[in-house]
Amino acid sequence: MSQSAPAILVRDLHKSYGDHEAVAGVDFEVAAGEIFGLLGPNGAGKTTTVEILEGYRKRSGGIVSVLGFDPEQRPRALRERTGIVLQSCGLYRHIRVREAVAHWAGLYPHPRDVDEVLEITGLAERPNEPARSLSGGQRRRLDLALALIGDPDLIFLDEPTTGFDPAARREAWTTIRQLQELGKTVLLTTHYLDEAQALCDRVAIIKEGRILTEGPPATLSASAGRYRVAWRDEAGKLQEREEEDPTALLHQLTSAALARGAGIEEISVTRPSLEDIYLELTSDPVDEAV
Repeated sequence: MSQSAPAILVRDLHKSYGDHEAVAGVDFEVAAGEIFGLLGPNGAGKTTTVEILEGYRKRSGGIVSVLGFDPEQRPRALRERTGIVLQSCGLYRHIRVREAVAHWAGLYPHPRDVDEVLEITGLAERPNEPARSLSGGQRRRLDLALALIGDPDLIFLDEPTTGFDPAARREAWTTIRQLQELGKTVLLTTHYLDEAQALCDRVAIIKEGRILTEGPPATLSASAGRYRVAWRDEAGKLQEREEEDPTALLHQLTSAALARGAGIEEISVTRPSLEDIYLELTSDPVDEAV
């Protein structure tokens, strides 16, 4: 694969189960070294898409290239260069942390140093801890260590922080950013929109087997073309308005406040977040009463 070639290339991807088309013509690319988020509600087709990329599921049609290989053929050279963290992983309960990582290292031709991987994933202080004694967040770190030990070029992360408390999620974000600093490409699926906004260079939002929009999270937010202005009025009541250009409203509010000789309480001007855009695109329309 040339340096400029995408790590993942998907063109007109289809997957059908009988009469049901789970993936209906998906197109996207993931650049080498990028963190790319695939977002969508349950049943949108994102898991099917990722499983096709991982080589676990056959496609019904379309072109898929992962690191220059067709994953459907499951070539050994591709499997040696990819790491996978599934949403739920099983591991022998009595195996110890370092023992598990060292065992996985033996499966790859050029693994990373075991102690280095334990350090990267925050497990360096628990090398002799049995898997059964790990917390949920620590088990996810071990899952990540097992995916990273083979020194893969591409890592699939499926809901990597599900069940984490806020502090553990932030630590996991740091680890994922470190993967990018190591030159890894990451394809991430998550239901946490703040996570996607914080981590991803680009995201694609998928619903009913089709990609609705794609781009950097900040650009998607800006493309909504409106601002939300919030402030407290004279009575202390919170007010909100959406404006394509908030300049006139802000002038009106500040002029009125100056005329009263008072300030404006808690005024803010924000763009819609990635979560706002996601909900707007994926929410089912509400039928109006007849």
